[in-house]
Amino acid sequence: MKNRSGISWFAALIVLVLVVLIFRGRIHFDWAAFWSQLKHVDWKPIAAGVALVYSTYWMRAARWAVLVRPTKHIGLFTTVASQFIGFTAVGLFGRLADLTRPYLIAKKVELSLSSQIAVYTIERMFDLGSAAMIFSAALAFTPKDMPHHEVFVRTGLFSLAGTLVLAVFALVVRVAGGAVAAFARGVLGHVSKGAAESLSNKILEFRNGLNALSSFGEFAVVTVISLVMWGGIGLTYVEVLHGFVDTPGLAHISYSQTMLLMGASIGGSLLQLPIVGWFTQIAVTAAAMRTFYGVPVESATACGAVLLAVLSLSILPTGLVLAQVDRVSLKKVADESGAASGSDVS
Repeated sequence: MKNRSGISWFAALIVLVLVVLIFRGRIHFDWAAFWSQLKHVDWKPIAAGVALVYSTYWMRAARWAVLVRPTKHIGLFTTVASQFIGFTAVGLFGRLADLTRPYLIAKKVELSLSSQIAVYTIERMFDLGSAAMIFSAALAFTPKDMPHHEVFVRTGLFSLAGTLVLAVFALVVRVAGGAVAAFARGVLGHVSKGAAESLSNKILEFRNGLNALSSFGEFAVVTVISLVMWGGIGLTYVEVLHGFVDTPGLAHISYSQTMLLMGASIGGSLLQLPIVGWFTQIAVTAAAMRTFYGVPVESATACGAVLLAVLSLSILPTGLVLAQVDRVSLKKVADESGAASGSDVS
C-alpha cells in the first residue's frame, strides 16, 4: 500500500504539472467573475446540501447493519463513526483508501475483514443499481422542451439497460457464483493468471455479499435505504446549483437536469488521486455544466468547487474529529487496510 501510495502521489504531481503547462494561457479565465460568483452564493441551499450529505452516512450505517445481520446483530448506527472516518480517508488519500471502511468496521464489530469486504461489495452493487435507477428514470422522462432532450433520454435509456444487465448478472452470480468465477478464471487465465485469480475472487466476494441478504425483507429494506440515499444525493446537486443565484442556468435547474451532471461527477471520482483529484473533479463537473447548461466557465468552476466541498470535503472536519476520538491514524489505517485486504481475501 505504501509503494502504491507513493506512486499515486508522484503521479498526481506529474498530472498537475502537465495540466498547468498544457492549459496555461489557452483558456481565458476571469478570476474577478469567479470570486463574484462565490461572493453572491445563497448559502442556505448549500447548508441544506451539507445536511443531506451528512444524512447519507447515517443511512449507510443503517444499511451496513442490515447487511451484517445474517452474521451478527449490531445497532443500526454502530458503524456511523467508521463511515465518517472511512470517507474522510478517501477524501484525503483518494480511492486507494477505499477499503478503510470495511477494515475499521471489521475491527469495530469483531468480524473478519473478508466478510466486511463482501458487505462492501454488495453495498457498492446497491449504490450502482440505485443510482442508475434514479438516473435513468429521471432522464427518460425529461420534458421535451428541455435543451439537449435527445441526449438526456438516450443516456437515461442506456443507463436503464445497464441496470437491467447488472440485475441479470447479480441473479446469475447469486445462483451459480462458483461456476461464473471458474469460467472467468479459465478464460482470463490464458492471458494473465494473476488477473484471472483477482477477478475470480471478486466474483466470489460479490456472491458472498449477495448471500448476506437471506430474506426478501432484508433485500427490500436495503433497496429502500439505497434509493432514498441516492435520491438525497441527487437533491444535493439541485440544492448546490440553486445556491448560484446570479447564474440563471444553475439557479432554476430541475432535478432531471442535474442527472447528467451527477453521472459525470461520479465518473470523475472513480479514479480519484490524492489531493489533485479535487482539482480534476472540479474540472470534470465544470466541463459538464458548460456542456449541458451553457453556463460561463467562471460560474461552472465556482459551482464545481462548491459541489466538491459539499459532497466530499464537508465530511473532513467531522471525520478528523472522530478519528481523534477513536484514536485512529488515517494514514496508518489506510495503509493497513490495503495490506490486510491482500492477505485476508484470497
